[in-house]
Amino acid sequence: MRYTGPKFKLCRREQVNLFWTDKYDVKNRRSLPGQHGSSMKRNSEYGKLLRNKQVLKRSYMLSEKQFVKLVHETSARYSKNHNISHDEALYMFLEARMDSILYRSGIAKTMMQARQMVNHGNFLLNGKKHNIPSTFLKPGDKITLKEKLKASPLFAGATVSKTLKIPSRIKVDRNKYEVEVLALPKLWELWTNADILKVIEFYARA
Repeated sequence: MRYTGPKFKLCRREQVNLFWTDKYDVKNRRSLPGQHGSSMKRNSEYGKLLRNKQVLKRSYMLSEKQFVKLVHETSARYSKNHNISHDEALYMFLEARMDSILYRSGIAKTMMQARQMVNHGNFLLNGKKHNIPSTFLKPGDKITLKEKLKASPLFAGATVSKTLKIPSRIKVDRNKYEVEVLALPKLWELWTNADILKVIEFYARA
């Protein structure tokens, strides 16, 4: 099942800002959550691999079942069929999700908000209703805010930050609330705190 508890607790558990916003900065809360958090150790190699895996999975708010399928089946098959490395294929499938692209565009302030927006059907995908955050988007795909929602309190008067670093692989129209996918994600851009190769190693050892 997907985690639905306090998000900051997850950040403290992993000792990194999983969601890339100031709200989840752990600099002033270095102890781990729980009664014995201050004395917990992570010295074993397996423990380090596990924590690394959890960082990647939790950054994208995926359940273990979803994540295992993505690592073992989807990305592994794609890497073999398209002659790219397994880690690059895994990163591509994480970053090319509809919710990930909506978040990277700056229209959604967090990954959680991006997922909620898609789940609620706030955006159209290529002009059609769509509410599946995990949908893999390809170059040429367009996400557009429903016209009637442009006047809603959530979107009215809101603008995408001009200082936000938006990946060159997506094009954002700030006035129309439209996002177009120009290219697939590449591993060199790396928007995560996790080592993706170590995630693959974790499941290979499991």
